[in-house]
Amino acid sequence: MQNLVRASAELFRRTPDECFPSLDALSEYCQGQKENSRELWQPPGSFEVLPTVAGQLRLSTSDDDAYTMNDWSFSQLCRLSSVAKETVNRLFPATAARVFQETLPRASKPMQLFTEDDNLRSIHAASYTRLFNADLLEVVREYALDFRPPQEGIDTKTGLYAGQQDMFAFLIDPEGWTEIEGEAFAPGFFVWNSETGARSVGIQTFWFQKVCQNHIVWDAVEVTELTRKHTANVHESLNEIRQAIEMLVQKRDARRDGFVPVIAKAMKTKLGDDADEVLKALAQNGIPRGLAKQAMEIAKRQGAFTIFALVDALTRLSGQMNFVGGRTEIDQKAAGLLALAA
Repeated sequence: MQNLVRASAELFRRTPDECFPSLDALSEYCQGQKENSRELWQPPGSFEVLPTVAGQLRLSTSDDDAYTMNDWSFSQLCRLSSVAKETVNRLFPATAARVFQETLPRASKPMQLFTEDDNLRSIHAASYTRLFNADLLEVVREYALDFRPPQEGIDTKTGLYAGQQDMFAFLIDPEGWTEIEGEAFAPGFFVWNSETGARSVGIQTFWFQKVCQNHIVWDAVEVTELTRKHTANVHESLNEIRQAIEMLVQKRDARRDGFVPVIAKAMKTKLGDDADEVLKALAQNGIPRGLAKQAMEIAKRQGAFTIFALVDALTRLSGQMNFVGGRTEIDQKAAGLLALAA
């Protein structure tokens, strides 16, 4: 088993304006970015860096348009000029503009400027091929119908993020719990992309046992990952990501179908013939004594101490707990009881 920390790293590095409450909201934002962005082709010899009254630097082109740079596009401009960003940041704007005047290459081969309104999002050579976040999310929304963001993490972050540089989404199927080798797992995946070259495009699928408030995915199995760089064939990744999601869904459905007989048997199989025997069995499976007694009271009202009745009772009780970690732990142990009916 593995503990996956990719979503946790995203949670802690994202600012509030990069966080989205739902997949629809994330998709709408990315679609807006796509519609408002454009690609310009200009030779680097036509670039001119100009200081502004406000103390910023803007990149001017041969079309007499000037664009404000963000941290990413400014970093790219520094690399293109072979100057250290840290050094340029220490200079007065007029001096920094002069540095670029002296160091920018004067090649005539056009480079790609990716802009949104009057902002320069990135600078690329001709070999870079863009994949829009909106196109990737369209595939996700079409083929991952039952998948949702996990429970909210720290600062109510949902695992859905996008900004000027990249996009990341963390999705799970909250109804997809099933049994793998006697333990309860649910399917999930991470998907990511960058329209500006800040990261590759990729997907990581997995089956997990719990997710904590830091969005660490605990005890993951069957972890698979595919990534692609933004080169000429990058759009083929959409089909590969679709296939990865389809395989995850197909496996979920197959396991769920195999789980049906287990549920039917659990509805008929008693965990014990009397209260003492049931209480002992619950304790042996890690259920705290106080919680076990409450579950037995609920199950008793259903007529018998069947495995299913006790699992159902424990699930209801876990829903009343205040802390996510406690709920997840009890849900996992309750689902583990179903292995006794396998």
